[in-house]
Amino acid sequence: MKNFKFLAVALSALLILSGCGNMNNATKGGLLGGGGGAALGALAGYLIGKDAKGAAIGAAVGGAVGTGAGVIIGKKMDKAKAAAEAVKNAQVEAIKDANGLQAVKVTFDSGILFATNKSDLNAAAKTSLQKFANDVLNANPDIDVAIVGHTDNTGSDAINNPLSEKRAQSVEAYLKQCGASASQIKSVGGAGSTQPVADNSTAAGRQQNRRVEVFLYASKAMIDAANKEAAQ
Repeated sequence: MKNFKFLAVALSALLILSGCGNMNNATKGGLLGGGGGAALGALAGYLIGKDAKGAAIGAAVGGAVGTGAGVIIGKKMDKAKAAAEAVKNAQVEAIKDANGLQAVKVTFDSGILFATNKSDLNAAAKTSLQKFANDVLNANPDIDVAIVGHTDNTGSDAINNPLSEKRAQSVEAYLKQCGASASQIKSVGGAGSTQPVADNSTAAGRQQNRRVEVFLYASKAMIDAANKEAAQ
């Protein structure tokens, strides 16, 4: 019951913030960093990491992140989000990490990235990932990355679980080939078919569920630098 109440309170706060359409990441980051981050961050970690490797996405920090630092980080994430939005075949949205700070989720549709039941990248996928590596990851070396692969519910877990992980690993390998730093990519895993975003009973829904998600979040170095800058 305690966990349910906690999630209900956190969700209410999240809905209030998400309804503020005028707020950019910098503004929301300041609000979250100023006090609401713990509850919202825990909820975000639950939603992002449920049943997936690399749960509770976010850098480990030793203390609270202040309002000023949250604003600074939010501005950096606004910049990264804008760069990601310019990448073809990428669906981009603002989220919160486990610290309640602004982060970015980039979804690549596996129908574009992969053939059915395959983990090999096609030419279109490589073009998109090349731009993503150059314009987003290499341009923002203080942003950490987590990659999670997903499948639809066709087939068994024995097939889907390793397939989802292989797809994430294919994306990781190609991003590194394009110059992304290995130290920037903090976790790579697969969620199988456990986190559908659409109806698996339709072909269109299954295609949406076959996807790879790349999470961009503030590294500890970015958080430390933002705290230091805000304190000046």
